[in-house]
Amino acid sequence: MMFDWSDYLDLANELAGEIASQTTEEAKLRSSVSRAYYAAFCKARNYLRDIEGQSIPPTGIAHVIVRDEFKHNADKQRRKIGQNLDRLRIDRNKVDYDDSVTGLSSMVTMDLTMALKVISTLNTL
Repeated sequence: MMFDWSDYLDLANELAGEIASQTTEEAKLRSSVSRAYYAAFCKARNYLRDIEGQSIPPTGIAHVIVRDEFKHNADKQRRKIGQNLDRLRIDRNKVDYDDSVTGLSSMVTMDLTMALKVISTLNTL
């Protein structure tokens, strides 16, 4: 069975909403941001690969290729997908690599919304 990448967005929402203790709160919020990015990225990658027939390499460069394919498109909706993927990636890098992230709760809210917009828009293309 093929994995449904939007399940990562469901997990991201769950992680953001079920804060069990002070010690795990930041880890859950960081994971939520990261999963939201991957939900949107993988859905966009699969759209390009499976619907448009593009060859996307299974390496790190895929992140750049997918974002750029949408960001540099003539269609406004597709450009917005690329812009949102870019913003989500920046935030994902912060939560995955930075020792301190300011405004994490706001970032989670914004990124969950952006990831949902990416996935919703992809579903209408």
